Amino acid sequence: MVQSPAIQYLYDMISNRVFLSAFFSWFLAQLIKMLVDQVRGRSRGSRDMVATLMWKTGGMPSSHSSLVTGLATAIGVAYGVKSAVFTVSLFYGVLIIRDAMGVRRSSGLQAQKINAMGRELHERFGMEFEPVKEVSGHTPSEVFVGVLLGFFTGLAFSIL
Repeated sequence: MVQSPAIQYLYDMISNRVFLSAFFSWFLAQLIKMLVDQVRGRSRGSRDMVATLMWKTGGMPSSHSSLVTGLATAIGVAYGVKSAVFTVSLFYGVLIIRDAMGVRRSSGLQAQKINAMGRELHERFGMEFEPVKEVSGHTPSEVFVGVLLGFFTGLAFSIL
């Protein structure tokens, strides 16, 4: 049976160890995040669980850190740490991790303050207020656990 080129490309992509390392580093981090939310009582049902698994940012562990670390690890094993593609993935990872921990965290804290001021103005003076989205960045421990998860997941997919 002859497969279409599109099916062959898709198969090639999902059987690639670098792809699998990055994907499963992200997926495992999101799965752990969902389980942590369940244990802490933050999840109210299956809809919250699916939303956490697919879209939630912030929390333990950092899926940003896990994904980029798994990607860099797999590339380092596959192409060597002297390769240009490893260097690109390493610095891409550092940038993503820095933004996840720094920029996103700062903007989330600012959004919390803006929303608190807006609620107070609404309560005191009846001013109309629409809250801004509060994104959550990562704490250093969330990033550290994400990096460890990504490194070991990337290593596992690369050497097995």
